[in-house]
Amino acid sequence: MAEEKAVSTATKPQMRGLLNSSIKRNLYVSLVFAGIVGFAFKQFIGTERKKRYAEFYRTYDAEKEFEEMKKKGLFQSC
Repeated sequence: MAEEKAVSTATKPQMRGLLNSSIKRNLYVSLVFAGIVGFAFKQFIGTERKKRYAEFYRTYDAEKEFEEMKKKGLFQSC
């Protein structure tokens, strides 16, 4: 009699170390996610901001700004 079993055996649940393995997995996922987001922030925001500051100070004339503020009456001592 060659009868096949219709019921499969279920795997035993992990009872010991479940919290530790869950924390370990979540830690790895969060570190990878933080690294990706940090790199993306640096590339898309930091680099663009550096370019804008460089452009601003390349064309900035402090004397001209001072004279404009002086004409508007923003200084009490001048």
